Amino acid sequence: MKNEKTNKSETFTPSLFTDIFDNAKFFGKNWIEKEFGQSLPAVNIKEGNKEFNMDFVAPGFKKDDFKISVDNNVLTISAEKEEEKKEENKRFTRKEFSYHSFSRSFTLPENVNAEKIDAKYEAGILNLSVPKLVETKSLPKKEIKVA
Repeated sequence: MKNEKTNKSETFTPSLFTDIFDNAKFFGKNWIEKEFGQSLPAVNIKEGNKEFNMDFVAPGFKKDDFKISVDNNVLTISAEKEEEKKEENKRFTRKEFSYHSFSRSFTLPENVNAEKIDAKYEAGILNLSVPKLVETKSLPKKEIKVA
């Protein structure tokens, strides 16, 4: 029985220190997301015969919140949303602010037509259609006789 009591107190102390000094809680990914409202949306990329389809899970945004650009063959998708809620009463005023943003970049393969990228946002999903360039068939070598 004496050992059980000792084990309980030993487990309590490390647990307390672990909770206080756990760097992952303060400096890990979740901490950054909570403190700065920034998280990366999940993305699914599917390659078809004529295009790539990219689906981003980004609920809570409006289509005007997104910025999509291609620069030097790098596709960048970002969004930014800022909200302010204010509640006033005779006895108090309460203001709440929230800020959510993300930015993701992808290097495009050489076989895409960046001029024809199409984007749609519906039901919290941003869908990008990135068409591939149409490959031209090379013709066999032909000799031309001079007349």
